[in-house]
Amino acid sequence: MDVQLTSPTDARNEPIDWRPRDGLVRRARLVRLLVVVDLILAVRYAWWLLSPGRASNPVLYGFLIAAEGFNLVQAAGFWWTVSRIRHHPAATAVPNGVSVDVFIPTYNEPIEIVEPTLAAAAAMHGSDVRIFLLDDGGREEMAALAARHGVRCIQRPQHEGAKAGNINWALAQTDAEMIAILDCDHVPVPEFVERCLAELVDPKVALVQTPQYYANWRQGGVAEASWSQQSLFFGTIALGRDELGAMFCCGTNFMIRRAALESVGGFSQDSLTEDFELSIRLHEHGWETNYLPDALAAGLAPEDAGAYVGQQLRWARGCLAAVPTVITARLPLRIRMQYLLSAAYWLTGWTLLVYMTFPIVRILTTEQPITVPSAEQFLSYWAPYFFAGMITVAVAASNGYSYGAFAVSSACFWVHIVATILTVLRRRGTFAVTPKTASDRRQLRPVLAPILACAALFGVAVYGLTRNQSPGMVTNVAFSAVHIFVLGCGVAVLLRRPRSSGSAPASAPMPPSAQRAAR
Repeated sequence: MDVQLTSPTDARNEPIDWRPRDGLVRRARLVRLLVVVDLILAVRYAWWLLSPGRASNPVLYGFLIAAEGFNLVQAAGFWWTVSRIRHHPAATAVPNGVSVDVFIPTYNEPIEIVEPTLAAAAAMHGSDVRIFLLDDGGREEMAALAARHGVRCIQRPQHEGAKAGNINWALAQTDAEMIAILDCDHVPVPEFVERCLAELVDPKVALVQTPQYYANWRQGGVAEASWSQQSLFFGTIALGRDELGAMFCCGTNFMIRRAALESVGGFSQDSLTEDFELSIRLHEHGWETNYLPDALAAGLAPEDAGAYVGQQLRWARGCLAAVPTVITARLPLRIRMQYLLSAAYWLTGWTLLVYMTFPIVRILTTEQPITVPSAEQFLSYWAPYFFAGMITVAVAASNGYSYGAFAVSSACFWVHIVATILTVLRRRGTFAVTPKTASDRRQLRPVLAPILACAALFGVAVYGLTRNQSPGMVTNVAFSAVHIFVLGCGVAVLLRRPRSSGSAPASAPMPPSAQRAAR
């Protein structure tokens, strides 16, 4: 059997040098100390902001309170989550005689993306492991590829329900006790099955999720920013969620008990985030979920703005559409709150829109949300709260969260707004596979909104400075400049062409564990 893995130029062939467990005990202690500081500074800022007589324009003040209140809830949710991170040794007792079906769904991805995953899956350790290529494109070359690697290819006659429907069909054709699912671009390590099985010894545990590691982060640009965002989630947030019993399925690199999946009727075929909704139903039926913080597969991040924005829009719409399900589901309060925090994240773009509007309104109309003697007084209350929160994120992420990731997230504020509107209007979305390679053309449509925002901020700032250079005017022009800088950095990252794959250039940021080794 051919078990050749990746070509030398495939980023997935690089060693996975990312270990969230490294330094976790020290990091957890420091994070808990910083959370106390964050809470004190947040209360101090809120007390100042809500003081009688603080409002200037009641409408603008209402928008400010709504935006700051939302951000404070999100920040408090993050502090709550990361304060719960603990170090637990990895499970090592692998149960004997457990059968595992490994599903690798594919639709239109090219053979060079799929074959390394299929070959690596066929080489995984395990006494009763069966590999299935779930080809929903009905392609003869995929059936031949499966045969070449000695695995079975399942091609269903109908194609409703996209990935969820593809998996549900395969469930009816197979019978193993456990199901492992790998996206077709995620190349697993040989011990993937055994490591996951060790986490499923407890019969109450339905699912074990492992990280989504993006091997092509070394190419820079969108891929690097996307991985930085993922590393914050899988390296820190997921650890806290696991302690709270609220880890959810992330669509790939996980193993689930067949009995659990069948008890909730399989994957929902009416959701853009079928994995998120599956997790809600599992918890509602009394099942538990685990998180294994070890990268056991190497995948590919979106490499251009179009692929990244498409992925983000699908996640946003799916999570926001799941809010009514979270509210009505029979869930423990801590799990309900964690799921609501996850879904509400996709409303963050509205707060950025509010903040960008304030300097424009102030410069054009002289109206502002708050009455404040000087910018220095505002900064003395707001800046410590804001920067302490940023420091907490940096420490919790072990320096794995980059400024580029933050800037890209800010530049995509419009995705949250569009997703919210489409969700409220109940516009049905369609599941689209995230492209695994960059487009040959530079994509301007995904960055049009932040470019227009920068143009509006710049034009109004110039207009304001031609009228007067009062301290209030200069302060609002400075706030406009900050927004322009952040959005501009995000646009630059989104438009950057990926570097060639292979060894990481000297200028590329290294994962935290590699940084420590270099020191």
